[in-house]
Amino acid sequence: GTTCKKTLDANSSVGSHFCTCARLFRRVGPPTRLSWRDPMSIHHFLVIRWIRLGVRTCPGISGVAIIRISGSESSKVIKSLTGKEIPVPRMATLRKINNINTSELIDEGIILWFPGPESYTGEDMAEIQVHGSKAVIDAIHDNISSIANCRLAEPGEFTKLAFQNGKINLLKAESIADLISSETEIQRQQAIKIMNGKSADQFNFLREKLLKILSHVEATIDFPDEDLPNDILKEIKKSSDEVLINIKKILDDQKVGERIREGFKIAILGPTNAGKSSLLNHLSNRDVAIVSEIAGTTRDVIETHLNIDGYPVIVSDTAGIRESKNEIEKKGIKLSLNRAEEADLKLIVVDAKNIDFTGVLKDLLDQNAILVINKSDLLKGDINPEIKKLNHVLISIKENLNIDELILKIKKNLKNKFLTSDDILITRERHRQHLKQCLEHLKNFNKKNEVEDFDKAAEDLRLATRHLGMIVGKVDVEEILGSIFNDFCIGK
Repeated sequence: GTTCKKTLDANSSVGSHFCTCARLFRRVGPPTRLSWRDPMSIHHFLVIRWIRLGVRTCPGISGVAIIRISGSESSKVIKSLTGKEIPVPRMATLRKINNINTSELIDEGIILWFPGPESYTGEDMAEIQVHGSKAVIDAIHDNISSIANCRLAEPGEFTKLAFQNGKINLLKAESIADLISSETEIQRQQAIKIMNGKSADQFNFLREKLLKILSHVEATIDFPDEDLPNDILKEIKKSSDEVLINIKKILDDQKVGERIREGFKIAILGPTNAGKSSLLNHLSNRDVAIVSEIAGTTRDVIETHLNIDGYPVIVSDTAGIRESKNEIEKKGIKLSLNRAEEADLKLIVVDAKNIDFTGVLKDLLDQNAILVINKSDLLKGDINPEIKKLNHVLISIKENLNIDELILKIKKNLKNKFLTSDDILITRERHRQHLKQCLEHLKNFNKKNEVEDFDKAAEDLRLATRHLGMIVGKVDVEEILGSIFNDFCIGK
């Protein structure tokens, strides 16, 4: 075969990003043109691992399909398909791919060989790039399926193998999933920061400090009659306090990391017929919600995902809040109030001709709310001076008046909430819960250490160390692996 002159990095895997392309393809529909440079054309994603065989395909055709193979006998699959020896490691090589039984030509494509442990999974690994027709994919799939001991890979199994083989830690595995799912620049940046290992380094540093403290405590337990350093108890107290302060600082992050990963939540609330659904449609630049003059049209919560100046935003249109005897509408109103509690920002939309703040609406107007007075084009006089004291904006969706001012207010609120620094280390609720548990055990440790109950204090310290270790995967974390790697697409 013909060998390309471009040598790939030892740990690179050219197919690692194609599943993202597959997801994008499903969202936007088939491409209008097919070419190597058009990522939307790379939508078939077949993954095969020795003993594990996986397939990912999307409807339609594509310019290129990627087949990935990982396992101790991956070379056997390549030799069987090509009838030749495996190519030079990390060198793109043109080969004919044949039917294993009849030697009939299936397609001609690029073979890449990554011998373990210098591969993404840490095992012997290969990638095959072929034309992305369904017929080609099915033919290669059927041929590899006929080889003994092949089975479908599970979602995220390649990354799970990378973790289990010590190629990456648990935080990096999660950040890979976040990078694949990222839709805005700030999400991409956060995923890259975690991938670079700064978070893992910080958590490992704190864990090492706790292990050192534990060694001092156990020395006190095991050798009570020995001449240990006089200041050992002071050193234990000082070190544990330092770790405790660091963890408190990490937890006091206003949940910015989770907001970036999951999206900033905006809830549109208010009475019926105030223009909530119209506002959602206007912000989305499309008809997301049904707009009607009939009060109570919206019964359920309607969501749309937006990118506002690079910030991921989830905007929810909710049922109009009013007294109602209709059971379905009452359930919708309850959902509205629940969404208000979860929201990072509330847009309270009211009719300029009927500004009423009695009851629930008045309670919703807090520091995380903007009063949106709609239908201002129908307003003949000035608004109440008391209303002017509130954080408000006068708009008319129908006449497109002052919408820009509202968007500026939203952007300002976003930027204040998304104030980031290099100290942001938590991106998932899992991290936060482990840190809270670690903090609790450290507090218990300090109490028991002060009364020199070292046996019980040591156990609290072990538990605190364990919770820190579970964040980066330093201890047995099999029970949480499924939930992490199931979020991946097959082939990654």
